Amino acid sequence: MGIVTFRDDDAFDVQLPLVIIGAGACGLVAALAAHECGIEHVVLERDALPRGSTFMSSGFIPAAGTRFQAEKGVEDSAERMAADIQAKNGGEADPAIVQALADYSGRVVEWLADTHGIPFELVEGFLYPGHSRMRMHATPRRTGEELMGCLLNAAEAAGIDVLTQARVVDLHVDAERRVRGVTLERPDGSRESIGCDALILACNGYGGNPELVARYIPSLKEALYYGHEGNQGDALLWGEAMGASLKDLAACQGHGSLATPHQTLISWALMMRGGIQVNREGRRFSSEHGGYSEQAARVLAQPGGIAWNLFDARIHEAALEFEDYRNAHEAGAVRTFDSLPAMAEGLGMPLAALQASFEEMHALVERGEPDAFGRIFSPETLLAPPYHAIRVTGALFHTQGGLEVDTRARVLREDGAPLPNLFAAGGAARGVSGSGDSGYLSGNGLLSAVVMGAIAGREAARELLRVMAPADTASGK
Repeated sequence: MGIVTFRDDDAFDVQLPLVIIGAGACGLVAALAAHECGIEHVVLERDALPRGSTFMSSGFIPAAGTRFQAEKGVEDSAERMAADIQAKNGGEADPAIVQALADYSGRVVEWLADTHGIPFELVEGFLYPGHSRMRMHATPRRTGEELMGCLLNAAEAAGIDVLTQARVVDLHVDAERRVRGVTLERPDGSRESIGCDALILACNGYGGNPELVARYIPSLKEALYYGHEGNQGDALLWGEAMGASLKDLAACQGHGSLATPHQTLISWALMMRGGIQVNREGRRFSSEHGGYSEQAARVLAQPGGIAWNLFDARIHEAALEFEDYRNAHEAGAVRTFDSLPAMAEGLGMPLAALQASFEEMHALVERGEPDAFGRIFSPETLLAPPYHAIRVTGALFHTQGGLEVDTRARVLREDGAPLPNLFAAGGAARGVSGSGDSGYLSGNGLLSAVVMGAIAGREAARELLRVMAPADTASGK
């Protein structure tokens, strides 16, 4: 992989107006947006089957002011959503990008539903940490796998060309840092070149590159990586070589609830509905109502780097709506106990400490006080037997820093000017989660992928149409 300075000619095997690298949610949505503008393009995907980070997620997209919210009586606005995002990241994200994503979020979700048949539903029953309104939109099975399937079906119906097993190894740029084209490599080692007038980087972050993780996120360098192996930092390294501005490279999404050894994501809804986490010593160690991203490092700091999710039958029944949870249950990750003594014995933890943790929650409810970590317990969410437990660890899911972009998804140089024809979105671009692991608001990853992906596709197409217009006029078209 590298940057090649290319002469100002068109010596490519194929020439297209637009090339999109990456066929995850970001690249597919960008392709759908560009398609509507009538721009010829191709999506290049390194895998045989497009999956990306989206495939491994819960597939939840936050959006404000949608009809799906209105149908359920949820009042929301882009301004409220933007405020929630900034509150979680401590005001560290670019406010213009945050507002743009919030402004377009509802329109993009409804466009995908109405024009491309994505069967979105509003996720009800609980609020994820930091969200003041129910605004998560998901497909019926509540999985990223299903969302990816729907987007691939939409791309196929639209006639979009997705070229798989096509790993981009080089970008070719000229002296003005304008992208001239790309070289891709096939599994058999053969190479092809495609010239382009604009390029969208939708190839996610660098979570799968241990060297870059150790450099930028040393606190998680030993964490299990639960993301797509293709996230090797290609976009970051290409942009850096082109003189692009890089921002918030320590930002990431971790998760403090990955079932181990089953390696199945356990929804944080368990915690938001009343569940708790204890370590091997039977003690709670944080507020489970903070955020699941920063919880990864807290879980990893416990003895053995593990914790136990503890919840009850009420929460168990509600969690069955999530396919990942059902899979974990069927795989034997969920253990059930009739009493605290039985649970302490079954999990190998001190009974006295476990009982003390439960007694404290009841005492806090009676006194109406928060615990030492700031969490408030309510009578209706106190856990009751039979109890359920899942052994979990902390994991790194994906990175949130990257190439700095403007509200048109144009990649910016270090001096703030946009590069001539390079766009980025999703994990390739700087996200809205601030500078570390604690600023991640649930759904920020797919918000940046889907909404900024739509913006990138539209804006790249508009720029191409603007450049093409004088030629069309001169030729009498």
